[in-house]
Amino acid sequence: MIKPHGSEQLMPLYVADDSERAALAVEAQNLTAITISSAAAANAVMLAAGYFTPLTGYMNLMDSLSVAQKLHTVDGLFWPVPIVNLVENASDIEVGQRIALKDPNVEGNPVLAVMQIDAIESVSDAQMDSMVEQIFGTLDGNHPGVAAFRSQGNIMLSGAIQVLNYSYFQADFPDTYRTAVEIRAEMESLGWEKAVAFQTRNPMHRAHEELCRMALEDLGADGCLVHMLLGKLKPGDIPADVRDASIRKMVELYFAPNSVMVTGYGFDMLYAGPREAVLHAVFRQNCGCTHLIVGRDHAGVGDYYGAFDAQTIFDEKVPADALEIEIYNADHTAYSKKLDKVVMMKDAPDHSKEDFVLLSGTKVREMLGNGIAPPPEFSRPEVAKILMDYYQSL
Repeated sequence: MIKPHGSEQLMPLYVADDSERAALAVEAQNLTAITISSAAAANAVMLAAGYFTPLTGYMNLMDSLSVAQKLHTVDGLFWPVPIVNLVENASDIEVGQRIALKDPNVEGNPVLAVMQIDAIESVSDAQMDSMVEQIFGTLDGNHPGVAAFRSQGNIMLSGAIQVLNYSYFQADFPDTYRTAVEIRAEMESLGWEKAVAFQTRNPMHRAHEELCRMALEDLGADGCLVHMLLGKLKPGDIPADVRDASIRKMVELYFAPNSVMVTGYGFDMLYAGPREAVLHAVFRQNCGCTHLIVGRDHAGVGDYYGAFDAQTIFDEKVPADALEIEIYNADHTAYSKKLDKVVMMKDAPDHSKEDFVLLSGTKVREMLGNGIAPPPEFSRPEVAKILMDYYQSL
């Protein structure tokens, strides 16, 4: 199992000791408190779980600009996306103060973390534009990630945090949410030395299933970590509980026991394409995975990124020694009528478009909403049933 990024061991910021955590909760009651953005809360949860090892809290402006422009902090730590706490107003906060960070995503806004304020900095419009363009590749306000990033405010609070809980993720997804610490421990108990990660924010159809199987076989891997995003998505995306049920059913019926681990992580989708793919690689290394599947339009949205930009960024912008995890590059994968199996399109040069079973997302949603199962070459019937029930309940 490979070591974590930038550290010999994971550095989770969750306060695991019960007495220390109780004392911190008491302290938090008497601190100045602010309700943070969903994005900042998600960052806190990822820091708590060890996914963002070796970071100790939220980045300052210099580090954020350096990460956005150069993919490393001022001190040289490789990192692809600024991990920040942006707010609209910090008039009641002073440098050197400890404050309580309240959770925007849980009823009653309980305290999520306690933060040591090292700096309070105003982000200029030019600096904000620079970060947005480097992270998302566009300034278009219609891009969901751009809109979410800009909506947080332009005051940046930086400093170390101590985290009290995992927000709603542990309570809402008790069978699926796992920390990087827990995933490493489970892989160790299963004896996995070589593990490939599959990132998803969608249900898994036959092409995704076979892609995981191809990667397992090609790499000689011991297992596959199906690691689904459980946080905020754009309107129209399938909710995490439906996605979770459909993926679990597929794994239960169509994979060998103990060859796939179905888990989830607590983060809001950035839709940042190439940059988010690199972030995915960083925190999958922290999980202990040796490989990450990166496919067509990985973490993309709309037409903002080229089909394989999320692969080429690893060759063009990620230094060779920056990460230990390796990338398994995947082409568009679909069912071949000629070969009667799922293949990568690049491996079938004698095929025309008509030789594949191809359905648009719009067409699939329309079929499911009308109670029509997609063909079994596209989606397992048991998975299609779960998705049909969801779409027909809307």
